[in-house]
Amino acid sequence: MRVYCAFISLIVCTLFLAGHTRAQEQPETTLESITVTANKQEEDIQKVPIAVSAVGEVEIEDKNISSLEELANFVPNLILTGQAVADTKVPTTRGITAEIGTFSVSTGLFVDGVPVLSSYGFEDALLDVERVEVLRGPQGTLYGKNAQAGVINLITRQPGNDFRGKVSADGGEDDKREFVFNVSGPIVQDKFFFGLTGQHFSKEGFITHGITGNPVNDREKWFGKGQLRWTPTDALDINLIISQVENDNDGISIGLNENGANAFGLEASGDRVTSPDLDGVDESTGSSQALKVSYDLGDSLNLTSITTHRLYETFFTADFDLNPIEIMHGTNDADLEKTSQELRLSSNTDRMRWVAGLYYDNDDDVVKASVDSIVPMIRFDSNVELEGEAYAVFGQLRYAVTSQMGITGGLRYEYQEKEMNAISSGRSNEDSWDDIAPKFAVDYSFTPEIMGYATVAKGFLSGGFNAISTDPQYDSYDREDLWSYEIGAKTQLLDNRLILNAALFYMDVDGMQVSEFVNPYTTYITNAATAVSYGAELEMQAKITSRFTLTGSFGYTNAEFDEFQDALGDYKDNKVPHSPEYTFSLGGRYRAMNGFYAGADLVGYGKMYIDAANNNSRGAYQLVNVKTGYEADNWDIYLYAKNLFDEDYTIDGFSGGFYKLYSPPREAGVKLSYRF
Repeated sequence: MRVYCAFISLIVCTLFLAGHTRAQEQPETTLESITVTANKQEEDIQKVPIAVSAVGEVEIEDKNISSLEELANFVPNLILTGQAVADTKVPTTRGITAEIGTFSVSTGLFVDGVPVLSSYGFEDALLDVERVEVLRGPQGTLYGKNAQAGVINLITRQPGNDFRGKVSADGGEDDKREFVFNVSGPIVQDKFFFGLTGQHFSKEGFITHGITGNPVNDREKWFGKGQLRWTPTDALDINLIISQVENDNDGISIGLNENGANAFGLEASGDRVTSPDLDGVDESTGSSQALKVSYDLGDSLNLTSITTHRLYETFFTADFDLNPIEIMHGTNDADLEKTSQELRLSSNTDRMRWVAGLYYDNDDDVVKASVDSIVPMIRFDSNVELEGEAYAVFGQLRYAVTSQMGITGGLRYEYQEKEMNAISSGRSNEDSWDDIAPKFAVDYSFTPEIMGYATVAKGFLSGGFNAISTDPQYDSYDREDLWSYEIGAKTQLLDNRLILNAALFYMDVDGMQVSEFVNPYTTYITNAATAVSYGAELEMQAKITSRFTLTGSFGYTNAEFDEFQDALGDYKDNKVPHSPEYTFSLGGRYRAMNGFYAGADLVGYGKMYIDAANNNSRGAYQLVNVKTGYEADNWDIYLYAKNLFDEDYTIDGFSGGFYKLYSPPREAGVKLSYRF
């Protein structure tokens, strides 16, 4: 009740506030154009012949988006499913998800060019970003492996000659405390620039210990990013971006469900209540470095080099029976290191736009996992080293056949080799895979404001190893291939006051990587399945008045197995796991002349199955987020609530059907920002 009263009080007060405000500036009466680099060249988003969403800094702040998981709420047919530990997310785009046991993702994340191609650390702070681009459909031609179903591009704002900065403080329920700052500007005018961003976040856990009454999953996070930019000549631009993130959480966000309790002869966990006999630890550290060099060669030619390095370390230990009896304790300790280099040449003229490049990356991963249990058959100890290299050559060209029609063709050849050493068992294995990923598209501008397109493209996931295999025929699994067919339209209507984009897609997956029960007690990753996914997407932005903007999105996906059977059953025509039937969002923003701001969003997901047998599922749910406050010339104050009505969307049946993955409760708070 106090939360609702505070919201009403703030609304009443702000209606009477006076003084010079940002809102008094002459508002735009049309929607702003957005430039994206989805095709690794700057283009108007409405002219790119693929389904792509772009969320800028202002929209991120207005919608109070604090993570990629929350950003996915506003992108059709995209969902990021948490895995109970910090910064580990499994992305699903258009119904396509990589098995978590493959250490891969089907939707690649690129943070300032740094590739994040594993569910470990699949997150980044959305602070001082210029925009986040989400490309849906296979992007194998330009992005390669693990861009099978899509790509998320996060681009940091570049520092320039204008000195600017911002500090903010955020406090709320469950003792939430967050402090953020960013500052950037010139060191040497026109030549040398800097940018700094920092964040500290802490919040009391929302899961209670059933005996002590204390929270068991307190969270704390530190994040920092530094940027140096050097422009020694008008043609040369050099950017160095370094970031570091640390998570120090008390435990993981799961409980034991009825199936798990029956299997152990224990009591099931309550509603966000568990009783572990072990204090959990969930720690992770991530560091990344990206060096981007761009050189204009003249005659519309540009040479770009992107060199990156990323190290992500995660450690957690937990009581997996979640009862005050010592039955099963587990530990996971992983270090993932990736170095990559991309070199590309591009050109953009009136009739022709093309890009060609070379790519290399190197992986050096160590994953240790163990379970100690009073039940002998549950115990295991695994220590695996994974090394790999990938080489690729790629190119894409769009040619304007007429002033209205363009044809795009692209091709990528990629070769990968991997080696696995299982230290605990003394086993080793090595294998290699190669792939050709073509793309063909046609776009046609019916008018300057209406463009239609059709695209055919291939995506793929790399193969890998089953580290604990005891049968040679299951030591490794092959790559997974996907062919996608898409038609769409992009429109700017009513004198650019309405943007309406739509797409239809059909995807055919062959050699699908799945967890197969080779006997009733053992699972391995195999290529035992084929699947089909088809659906539709719609995105809308509308400038209703100069003060009021409306946004919306809708995605429908039907993803089913064509073939898949194992020792436990036949899953033909079952829904593919982690694929919601639909996603949607609807939101509005209002900025009054006197500085009053109000915004609200409704987001929702359809029913989603958790396993191939379709025995476990999460039902459809909707969330309401609100934000209101006062915006002055250089400071803002807001009250906000996420999940205003405290909707519970816990996944019951997580991790083999034995656990609950708890959803967070409502979060309400106050945020104050100051700009300089």
